[in-house]
Amino acid sequence: MSTRTEQILIIDPDAGSRKELCRHLQNRGYYVTACESLAEGLVSLGDAPPDVIFADLLPQPIGELAQQAAIGEVEVPVIALMTAETAREVVAAMRAGASEVVLKPLQDKSFVDDALGKLFERVRVARLNEVYREELERKNLNLREGISELRADQSAGRKVQMKMLPDPDQEMAGVFVTHRIKPSLYLSGDFLDYMKLDDHLSLVYIADVSGHGASSAFVTVLLKNLTNRLQRNFRRGSSEDILDPERFLQRVNHELLETGLGKHVTLFVALVDSRQGELRYSVGGHFPMPILLDDQGARFLEGSGLPVGLFSEPDWKHYSEPLNQGFRLILFSDGILEVIHAPSLDQKEKRLLELVQSGRHTVERLSESLQIEAMEELPDDIAIVTVTDGRAADE
Repeated sequence: MSTRTEQILIIDPDAGSRKELCRHLQNRGYYVTACESLAEGLVSLGDAPPDVIFADLLPQPIGELAQQAAIGEVEVPVIALMTAETAREVVAAMRAGASEVVLKPLQDKSFVDDALGKLFERVRVARLNEVYREELERKNLNLREGISELRADQSAGRKVQMKMLPDPDQEMAGVFVTHRIKPSLYLSGDFLDYMKLDDHLSLVYIADVSGHGASSAFVTVLLKNLTNRLQRNFRRGSSEDILDPERFLQRVNHELLETGLGKHVTLFVALVDSRQGELRYSVGGHFPMPILLDDQGARFLEGSGLPVGLFSEPDWKHYSEPLNQGFRLILFSDGILEVIHAPSLDQKEKRLLELVQSGRHTVERLSESLQIEAMEELPDDIAIVTVTDGRAADE
């Protein structure tokens, strides 16, 4: 005989039948408690809930017993013991709450064993489900706490990113510069910066880091740190890398490869020379190209080049463009194309050019025309920078 852990309660007014069933179950290794009335059974049920109850009771007391045997979300099954002459009596016991019916006299104890086998399987599955439910609730709680912590971290990271951005609406070196950036998630992979280098020269760039999330946001920190270092070196007279767009891309490329993050960046970097009336720039895979607007109309700048952070020794070209009086230069990240409703890329670019040409060349008017601020969920980060000739009217 193997020892079992299951507890069985027997309620049977017939002492002989009660003892016979008790002996059989004990021989099978079960722990058995036996009593002769419903009242005693309810007391025993309250003291130590069993795993199964055998009860020789009428349908109404069986219903009361089944109701009292509901413990938490797992009910203790009741097996009705009865001497039935018709199927109606069996059905009445089942309707009252009995899980199984075993007929008396108990000459063939295999019926008892079969009934117990089926019920214990149900009990085992129900209790496993209860364990799984509790485990799932615990994991869900941990997940909610983790998500809450992640959101707090992302919110803090977003504040850091916003602090790194330059102040909008700046007049410097003969130009007026402003920007807007709207992330699709907490942390943005888009970044931009601009700064005065001397009385007539300013640097401006826009970057789009591959991917999203914390690792992409980290690259924006790297960009800001590098730009600050290059600016300090220029002021100290130790390096003029910041005056050369090609060397600027090379420095970013080197530092990205050194991190080993597996990230690359598309970059457009330009020097605006208000005294010479010239734009000198290099393109690191950036798209769409900036739009230059002047008295000759609106047009995309020419240029191409490899993304930054993919190759150890790439070559980038140097481009230049004259800046006529009253010019406006508008830089975008590629997220701008995602919110333009047009069937092809060419048509999206054409629509963007038309918006600028029609007078929607400021950050505010572009955002309004494309309803960017009204969008709660963006398909991609969007960044816009405008550089305006300081002699142009503010429209």
